[in-house]
Amino acid sequence: MRVGGAFRAWWGRTGRAARWAAAGTAIALVGGGAAWGVGATTGRTSRVQTSEQRIAVVDGPRDDQRVTLDTTFYRPAGRADVPAIMLGHGFGGSKRDVADEARRLARHGYAVLTWSARGFGRSGGEIALNSPDYEVKDTRQLIDWLARRPGVRLDGPGDPRLGMAGGSYGGAIALLTAAYDRRVDAIAPMITWHSLADALFPDAAGAGPSGGVFKKLWAGLFFTGSAGRTACGRFLPSVCEMYQEVAEKGRPTATAIEMLRRSSPSSVADRIRVPTLLVQGQSDSLFPLDHADANARAIARNGAPVSVVWFQGGHDGGASETERIEGLVLAFFDARLKGAATSGGGEFTVTRAGGLDSSTQEVIVDEASARTYPGLSHEPVHLPLSGLGEQTIYNPAGGSPAAISAVPGLGALGSLGSLGAAGSSGALGRQVPGERPGQFAVFETRPLEQAVQLTGAASVRLRVDGNGPLFAKLYDVAPGRGGGGSATLARRLAAPFRVSPGRDVTVALPAMDHRFDRGHRLRLVIATTDLGFATPAKPAAYKVRVVSPLSVPTVPALTTAPTPVPAWVWALPVAAITLALLIVLPGRRRPGPEQDNDVPLEITGLTKAYKNGHLAVADLSFRVEKGQVLGLLGPNGAGKTTTLRMLMGLIHPDSGEMRIFGHRVYPGAPVLARLGSFVEGPGFLPHLSGRDNLDLYWRATGRPLDEAHLDEALRIAALGSALDRPVRTYSQGMRQRLAIAQAMLGLPDLLVLDEPTNGLDPPQIREMREVLVRYAAAGRTVIVSSHLLAEVEQTCTHAVVMAGGRRVAAGPVAEITGSGRRLEDAFLEIIGETS
Repeated sequence: MRVGGAFRAWWGRTGRAARWAAAGTAIALVGGGAAWGVGATTGRTSRVQTSEQRIAVVDGPRDDQRVTLDTTFYRPAGRADVPAIMLGHGFGGSKRDVADEARRLARHGYAVLTWSARGFGRSGGEIALNSPDYEVKDTRQLIDWLARRPGVRLDGPGDPRLGMAGGSYGGAIALLTAAYDRRVDAIAPMITWHSLADALFPDAAGAGPSGGVFKKLWAGLFFTGSAGRTACGRFLPSVCEMYQEVAEKGRPTATAIEMLRRSSPSSVADRIRVPTLLVQGQSDSLFPLDHADANARAIARNGAPVSVVWFQGGHDGGASETERIEGLVLAFFDARLKGAATSGGGEFTVTRAGGLDSSTQEVIVDEASARTYPGLSHEPVHLPLSGLGEQTIYNPAGGSPAAISAVPGLGALGSLGSLGAAGSSGALGRQVPGERPGQFAVFETRPLEQAVQLTGAASVRLRVDGNGPLFAKLYDVAPGRGGGGSATLARRLAAPFRVSPGRDVTVALPAMDHRFDRGHRLRLVIATTDLGFATPAKPAAYKVRVVSPLSVPTVPALTTAPTPVPAWVWALPVAAITLALLIVLPGRRRPGPEQDNDVPLEITGLTKAYKNGHLAVADLSFRVEKGQVLGLLGPNGAGKTTTLRMLMGLIHPDSGEMRIFGHRVYPGAPVLARLGSFVEGPGFLPHLSGRDNLDLYWRATGRPLDEAHLDEALRIAALGSALDRPVRTYSQGMRQRLAIAQAMLGLPDLLVLDEPTNGLDPPQIREMREVLVRYAAAGRTVIVSSHLLAEVEQTCTHAVVMAGGRRVAAGPVAEITGSGRRLEDAFLEIIGETS
């Protein structure tokens, strides 16, 4: 599904950047390209021929609605008797989103049909959420159309040899069509749901959606993200009314549950009897791994072979693992539709993020596999939990401020490392990043005597006195001084469950694959609030006690083989929040003792070459002192942005070093907490207000709220009442000012800004100049990368000029310009472009 944006096709061309757009947008497969293409297949090249057509279908409960669907048919030119694949798109998207994927499949010898589902793109009709009365009837008639195409292999009259694939919304229609139409021969649904009711009203205690906790942020994006100028957009009125009612109440109605269940594979899973490949993301707060588990178990009960893949990405970002997933899906269809050799199905594959190869900038991913899918509770290890006995926690009035975990777009952040230190010997006194004081209970295991690889869903039995929703999470606590240590959410997911007075509940924590190293502790947190969910406005108190060990599932049969994945695929949807976390994350490998000094930045011999041989930065050295405003200047391609990205610990240099206040910079270096930055454009959650974005950013760092200096940042933004409007309504200039204010949160000692005046009008540029000068005058340091040389001349005290990755000039601006020259003239002369 796509909400307000697009997930660049992870099942795409090798080496093409996969990026996750603004929060909650990683939901559709995006493609494009020419109508004709030539591409390589195994041992040959194939030309792909396409045809556009609008196909009329009849649907509705009484088969009285006539709808026209916009479709494209791809086939390998000059080849006949080929199997067919129907490729569905994500929510909010259209057939254009999967065009590249369709061409690649056609080049591999498949006839491929893509279509815009009813209510999307140029197709008619209204969105019915993959209803059997609407979208499923449509796909069945598309199969009829395919069966009449010349060159498509038939297994019988009107019965094409057919596979179906798609991500999220497109994955669900593959499952549902297979249940209703026996002509479907194999399916490969990806990052999709088992029960839409359970997805939007989850209950980790197993009570079902009627008592579930409303996933309000995801639901809001789902139902209103593409509404346009009306409240209902292109939804069926009955669907829109259902959402508006549950959103107002914060609880599901019987009508809502029934409607969502009818649009779910869970309602017809007993009918799915075809080979299935389920691909589900580990970074997914919308459709977590338990949805793939439920689909796998249901289909396997019918005797069909089911293989399951857990990859590092998902609706919340993470690694897309493009080439590997593409290969798995293609091999699956080759086996099931072309009769290629197969192991019979039932395999389980999971990828585990390893270290970073500094020479190639590739993330090492361990691909672990087993011959059979084990489920979520295989071979559990039981670990006793200690705490302060019964703990009392509070739900604040209005449910605010709320803890942060399962917010759309943030599910992958847990893989980045620790969000901050958690110390102190008392459980309730621990500073747990992302949790709100007084709102959470803590229970911990003893330090592990040997490493434990959790694969599945851990569980625990609780005794709770209270009435309302709670949220269970699992932290990984590394060793630290005095019994403390850095605490990391094992996955940035929460397990919501509803309790009633005096009853024990068994809670299944979020499913995941995570290694807890020797000496680490597992920390169970039970919280009263979570920003992604609806919580009561009425204040309440809960008494919580654990009454069982923590059950941790393991799969010893998993064996691993390392596979490199390019580091760029780890891009996340909210660049600013990711950067905040990288700044405060403690590194896994720390250098020896270093002495603090007063030099804000010293760069020595910095060199960086990319894999294509391009030398981006070459032997760069310069030093910045306190109180300076330094301009980093150079033509496009000079290496400015690469230098800034290395400075922030986002990429590794090949040689040389950077030191901030005497401390070496590396990913997760603690000294990065003294740096604030704004590089490569603003990134915000579009559905939140400017004020809420700043608050969320700061809370994600895990630092105390009183250190944020939020009022100063808001004055810098100068957005007035717009601060309380959704960021999606902001102009470019407003986003720019908000991003700069965000960089200044906490009043960092070193501030780095890339093109800070883009989108600002002249009065705002003048005001920004005054802000930067005042900021440095207070004893801090500012580095500005900009192409507005006149502005740099008025703002900066010093400059470094780069060309071809090298420093070609450095010093006070007055010395660089000389007597009577403008900075622009001096700059052009220095870089050799004077006419």
